[in-house]
Amino acid sequence: MAALDNRILYPQPLIPGVGKSKNGSIHQPVGQPSADSFQKILDQKTLKFSSHALQRLSQRNISLGEAELGKLNEAVDRVARKGAKESLILMRDLALVVSVKNRTVITAVDGNAMKDNVFTNIDSAVVITE
Repeated sequence: MAALDNRILYPQPLIPGVGKSKNGSIHQPVGQPSADSFQKILDQKTLKFSSHALQRLSQRNISLGEAELGKLNEAVDRVARKGAKESLILMRDLALVVSVKNRTVITAVDGNAMKDNVFTNIDSAVVITE
């Protein structure tokens, strides 16, 4: 006959990265996420503009609205999934060269300056339509 066990068992909460090994000991993750790592993840998703790109946008009196920035972010996400490193993104009469890895707009060219222009060092292109 089995001995009675009077213990009350509560289910253990699920904690990501924490689990029991085969010998029953609990493993804690080595490094706890910090505010720095959260900011790093957030920065990886944010599109940035180089000072050169900001200067070009200002010189050419080009401004991007929230909707355009959203489309630009989506375009960068799409080419990133395809493994692109440097991409030319065409939006209306605007051409943007983007470092996909760094999620940084490197330069911006408007319609007038785009004529007879050659874009080098790109491995992909995206055309954003309305």
